[in-house]
Amino acid sequence: MANHKSALKRIRANETKRLRNRYQAKTTRTFVKKLRGTTDKVEAQELFKKVSSMLDKLAKKNIIHKNKAANNKSKLAKLVSSL
Repeated sequence: MANHKSALKRIRANETKRLRNRYQAKTTRTFVKKLRGTTDKVEAQELFKKVSSMLDKLAKKNIIHKNKAANNKSKLAKLVSSL
């Protein structure tokens, strides 16, 4: 267990950040699944804008790797254009 006051605070802060990161990543995954499941092109294009923005934010905050975000966006763009 941590002995210093600052170390205890760091533990609390890390836990808060971990939960926030998990929530944002899970929300993004849910939207990706929703986008993959849609068959309407107009709806898919709107969802794609939102999802690509979410992926960019996750990459910017180092929740996911920037290449993973780019790969996901690329695959989703391909999917949307094929509808």
